Amino acid sequence: MGLIPWRSKLRERGSEETSPLAALRTEVDRLFDSFIREPLGGLDWSFGGQRPWSPAIDVAENDAEVMIRAELPGIEPEDLEVSVSANQLVLSGEKKESREERGKDFYHSERRFGTFRRSVPLPQGVDPEKVEAEYTNGVLTIHLKKSPAVPAKRIEVKVKD
Repeated sequence: MGLIPWRSKLRERGSEETSPLAALRTEVDRLFDSFIREPLGGLDWSFGGQRPWSPAIDVAENDAEVMIRAELPGIEPEDLEVSVSANQLVLSGEKKESREERGKDFYHSERRFGTFRRSVPLPQGVDPEKVEAEYTNGVLTIHLKKSPAVPAKRIEVKVKD
């Protein structure tokens, strides 16, 4: 059984919805539609119009290593934590940003802060003891070396009489 989206008869006739109750109904319809299209991910869970910040990452893999680059502008290296466990890389930290301007007739101050956590699933064969991380100009680069691949061993199946 498929879901059929419900459509307001007022909108189908081309009428303008101006009452507060109609506006509420339209917003609830929009939320349900977005939930059906993208469960939990399609809804805007932010308050005040700002979404939680999460760093952009690039992941590349070759035969020898997995390389992860994370863009972390304005974050101090001491505010970062990188860990590897259970075939997963976890990058977390805290962003603290403060700006202040003073002029003859004005004073402007902004502060932004918050924590972030980003998990990256890792392929089999990554050696958690051979991880290197370097931070340069707001970009964190993590090199995760792979263990040498052990070739598959063929096992002979014996037949019992």
